[in-house]
Amino acid sequence: MSSAFYIPSVNFMGAGCLTAAADAIKAHGFKKALIVTDKVLNEIGVVTQVAVLLTERNIDSVVYDGTQPNPTITNVDQGLALLKDNGCDFVISLGGGSPHDCAKGIALLAANGGQIGDYEGVDRSAKPQLPVVAINTTAGTASEMTRFCIITDEARHIKMAIVDKNTTPLMSVNDPKLMLAKPASLTAATGMDALTHAIEAYVSIAATPITDAVAIKAIELIEVNLRTAVKDGQNLNAREQMAYAQFMAGMAFNNASLGYVHAMAHQLGGFYNLPHGVCNAVLLPHVQRYNAQVCPERLRDVAAAMGVNVSEMTPQQGAAAAIDAIMVLSQDVGIPAGLKELNVKAEDIALLSDNALKDACGFTNPKQASHEEISQIFMDAM
Repeated sequence: MSSAFYIPSVNFMGAGCLTAAADAIKAHGFKKALIVTDKVLNEIGVVTQVAVLLTERNIDSVVYDGTQPNPTITNVDQGLALLKDNGCDFVISLGGGSPHDCAKGIALLAANGGQIGDYEGVDRSAKPQLPVVAINTTAGTASEMTRFCIITDEARHIKMAIVDKNTTPLMSVNDPKLMLAKPASLTAATGMDALTHAIEAYVSIAATPITDAVAIKAIELIEVNLRTAVKDGQNLNAREQMAYAQFMAGMAFNNASLGYVHAMAHQLGGFYNLPHGVCNAVLLPHVQRYNAQVCPERLRDVAAAMGVNVSEMTPQQGAAAAIDAIMVLSQDVGIPAGLKELNVKAEDIALLSDNALKDACGFTNPKQASHEEISQIFMDAM
């Protein structure tokens, strides 16, 4: 079976790499950036830090800091208007998954026109987006290097999944110095998001030897480093290792795709405006229990990557051990035990399940589920 492997052409990694990235931006000859971010990063001075680096290289910038935690169609439209009004020739996304996704939506419309809803689905655009430089400040979503763009449709209360090779950023930047002192809750949620990416990619029916290798290494690094990063937000080594882990998890799912965890989490995020990583973390063991019916060997590999001695375990025992290890890690980093703690209501599950099945059409879960099975997974996660 043939496959394509998508990744930004240049990816800067490691402490202090932001300066090298600024030099690379200058070498491209860009003149004016739209910096897409959120109000918190603007208020604490991170945006100014980036803007100064640009100014020193004779690059102007204008800031859109209205991105919401689950970026909306309105956010995209507002940012696009600012880009056009100021004649920006490229976009910098600064933050975690929300600014990155918002920036991709803006850049896609800047090059292709229309409305962002026109591009819901797989490879719906005709032209590459306006160049995007994605500067990451969290270790989890990997949106800085993927072709995935998730935008909330406020009217429909759903998250639209745009999976398009033309939304792949030109350049990604993962400087762990920008990740220091992030709140423990954010660190935990984004770290569990990365774990979900790696596991869903590893059990995917579209997995390849390349995606398998980076997925397993990502799981290993998350198991070893996430607890430390949550407990000690100033630990530069843990932050750097998590940056590498989430990037490798992104390499895996960007090319092997995702499964029902994300299809279901998107509905929770769109309907209740809940944190994406937390939704993933709560759903992850329950979906993998469902997947264990068809791919226990793969989940036994996950258990081994999470430090479990599986040498004398059957595939089924190894899969159960993987699920246990996921739940222990979630508990250790403070993830809620169930969806009830997130105020998810049982009466909404039928609608959530309908929408999850629609969203899952573009994903690659190892076992196809019915509406009743998705509903049961939701109920198990309550």
